[in-house]
Amino acid sequence: DVQLVESGGGLVQPGGSLRLSCAASRYSGTAYCMGWFRQAPGKGPEWVSSICTRDGRTHVEDSVRGRFTMSRDNAQNTVTLQMNSLKPEDTAVYYCVRENPAWAFDSWGQGTQVTVS
Repeated sequence: DVQLVESGGGLVQPGGSLRLSCAASRYSGTAYCMGWFRQAPGKGPEWVSSICTRDGRTHVEDSVRGRFTMSRDNAQNTVTLQMNSLKPEDTAVYYCVRENPAWAFDSWGQGTQVTVS
């Protein structure tokens, strides 16, 4: 249906910044939200942030609020996750996701590794 490709991961020192990008193969429309999940070694997927055109809101998980900012460019079919003040516990594979109107995450990217050390 829609392909999502992440980029921008890497190795950064604590306190540093990274900017993740996600390119979608097509625009899904205002009924869909876009988001980010992450999965740390030995742990399950954790929701990080979502941005929804339908309610005009950005939602952020408590542990990253004030440090991570998500944005969306509908014209370019991209979303970004600006991550500042990174901590070792932010180390994970970060996945771009699409959320459909039924509140299900129906498309996932391949993931990009973020290592804070």
